[in-house]
Amino acid sequence: MSPERNRTSLVIKGGHLIDPAAHIDAPMDVLLKDGRVVEVAPPNKIKGSADEKLDARGLIVAPGFIDLHVHLREPGQAHKETIATGTAAAAAGGFTSVCTMPNTVPVVDSVEWIEWLRQPERGAVVNVFAIAAATRASKGVTLTDFRALHSAGAIAVTDDGKPILDDTIMREALVLGGELNFPVVQHAEDTRMTENCSMHAGARSFRLGLRGMTAAAEASVVERDVQLAMHIPNARLHVAHLSTGDALKSVRRGKRAKARVTCEVTPHHFTLTDEDMRDYDSNYKMNPPLRSASDVEAILVALADGTVDAIATDHAPHAAHEKEMEFERAAFGITGLETALALALTRLHREKRIPLARIVELFTAGPARCFDLRGRGSLVRGSVADVTVFDPKRKWTFDVAKSLSKSKNTPFDGLQLTGKVVATIVGGKVVYSGSAIRDVRQAC
Repeated sequence: MSPERNRTSLVIKGGHLIDPAAHIDAPMDVLLKDGRVVEVAPPNKIKGSADEKLDARGLIVAPGFIDLHVHLREPGQAHKETIATGTAAAAAGGFTSVCTMPNTVPVVDSVEWIEWLRQPERGAVVNVFAIAAATRASKGVTLTDFRALHSAGAIAVTDDGKPILDDTIMREALVLGGELNFPVVQHAEDTRMTENCSMHAGARSFRLGLRGMTAAAEASVVERDVQLAMHIPNARLHVAHLSTGDALKSVRRGKRAKARVTCEVTPHHFTLTDEDMRDYDSNYKMNPPLRSASDVEAILVALADGTVDAIATDHAPHAAHEKEMEFERAAFGITGLETALALALTRLHREKRIPLARIVELFTAGPARCFDLRGRGSLVRGSVADVTVFDPKRKWTFDVAKSLSKSKNTPFDGLQLTGKVVATIVGGKVVYSGSAIRDVRQAC
């Protein structure tokens, strides 16, 4: 599903284009027309004309960012978020496409609900790609109709929020997914090991008197799934919100064996550890939980060396009353769409010296490859005209009160960050513009 688009032409001039899929990291101008990229050329060498001009001097121009993992809460939980409010937050964060999870009320496990999500009445301002439930009602017992869901436009299947623990069911899902070239996304958590747990098992959980989730609860499921993927022809396994060093070891083994295994990590899992959690502050409660310093270090290494395929937010909005209660009873999850890029630039680029091109890849070409989002993740000629323009040096402070999301559950309120989105372009149309780009456009 994509938003309404004005079929006009736009030239983006003076920016520095980073397009990892096209191996471009240089000053380039970009011409967009009728929803497609029609020309990319060195400065002032564009041959075609445009109705509008965007001056991107001093800014990075990149393919539109893709978030593989968001919760837009519709159908059924509009008190937390709607497709309209969630995609507005996505646009403010530079995301031109989001992949929405099926753990709604009811669960998105049928063609009818896939079609409902795609209707213009939902009010999306960026592209919304539906991920359908892998099992009926996400109960882990009977597979959904993968073929029908795939034909209806679903891009993957998952029971996110609930793991597929039964070995036979997971094997069947990977076999059928392999036949359809359909990714199976796994929430890797052995819930038999995490019952009544609310944070990572470590010294911090001991001091707070909270039951902790062990790293093994994640790693054991990832290891099983990778072993299955290695032995099932064409199986496609994607590990959602990976958070532990041990799970990364399994992913590496799968990749070395040429299995079709991919994974994503979230900004909160590469930015915070369990020791950063304020006493019983439920804005630090998420699943997977914040992990140990050694787990975070392993994730940082994997982000740099190519093991991790994508940064995904796991944007999980909740109403205030669902968070403002005892830590153990509060809902899991935090919002993340509007802070993802800045956290990546601040933590990965400025602090850890990971190249800017690698960070852009984790938001663009990497996620596009994970779910075969053809025509996206690059700005080569003929690609969809989805573009993210950002200032990698702009300093700002995140104020959750100004968030476009309907919910405000975040541990990053008041955090000083570096790197800010200034324009988000979907199908050639500017759907979000920050104050810097608005001033420039008025001057053009």
